[in-house]
Amino acid sequence: MRESDTDEAHQSATPLSLRWFERPDPLERPVVVTGVFDVLHVGHVRFLGAIAERGLPLVVGIESDERVRAWKGPERPVNPAEERAETIAALACVTGSFIIDGPPTVADWAAYADLLRPLAPAALAFTAGDRYTQAKIRGAEALGARSWELPFTPGRSTTAALGRLSHSL
Repeated sequence: MRESDTDEAHQSATPLSLRWFERPDPLERPVVVTGVFDVLHVGHVRFLGAIAERGLPLVVGIESDERVRAWKGPERPVNPAEERAETIAALACVTGSFIIDGPPTVADWAAYADLLRPLAPAALAFTAGDRYTQAKIRGAEALGARSWELPFTPGRSTTAALGRLSHSL
C-alpha cells in the first residue's frame, strides 16, 4: 500500500519526520537503511540484497530532496524523492520505503533514533567506510538494535557515476 501521510508521532519527537511510500503491513522488526539512493546502481543492489539475505524485512529511508540538495549541492538529487522511493520499493529484496523530511541541518544520531524508534528496528545497516558509521552505531545502540556494516562496492557510487558521465560529455 502506498501512503504519503506523515507519521504524526514522529513530528512531536524529532524535527525529522517520515512519509511512507510503501508501508509493509504488518511490519515485524525490520532492518532499516537510510540514504539518498539517487541513480540506483549495482552497489545499491548488492548492499540491499546482502541485507535481505539475512532474512529480516528491509525498509529503506530515502532522504528528501531538500536535505540532499543542502548536502550534495544544487544539482542533486538527480531524481526526486518520490521516484527514488518508488524505485527502491520495486526491488524484490525491499519490504517498504519511506521519505525522510526535516531541516538539512538535523542529521545527528539522536534525531534518527527518535525518527526510527516507532519502527522498533532489529538492526540498522550501513556500508563499510560510511562517514557516519559511529553515529549509526550509537543510534542502533539507543534503539536496542544491532549494527550491520556491509561491504562497499568500490567505484560504485552515484557521485562516481555522475562524475564519469560528466567527463564523457
